Amino acid sequence: MSAPLYNRDILALAVATSEFLPLADAPNRVSRRAPLCGSAIILDLDTDAAGHVTRVGMHVEACALGQASAALLARHAPGRGLAEIRAARAGIADWFAGGELRPDWPGFDLLAPARDYPARHGAILLPFDAAIAALEGRAAAA
Repeated sequence: MSAPLYNRDILALAVATSEFLPLADAPNRVSRRAPLCGSAIILDLDTDAAGHVTRVGMHVEACALGQASAALLARHAPGRGLAEIRAARAGIADWFAGGELRPDWPGFDLLAPARDYPARHGAILLPFDAAIAALEGRAAAA
């Protein structure tokens, strides 16, 4: 592990996933795996009638960067809907591809060192992919 990639802030976020235990009663549960690195997440989302996230629970098996991304998603998803999470995911992917604008998601500046490590991008995008899938499933069922 290199110090610039795995720093104290990222490791602190990684352990913060323990604050978001799986939700036994969540109506929106999705499981996703990143094919390149094998990171996995089971994401539980509860939503209000308008489709905005109200609660997040998860089980994450990923590197510290994937876990940190999952914690950032869980901390800041409540109150947001599918369109906002899709836009954030697109912004993250664009930023990883060399875009100048940092993603419009709180705390993502901490993951800036990962831009130079494309093999880690899938793990970082995985929580957002799972959230989109869960919210799309909710929208289809409504």
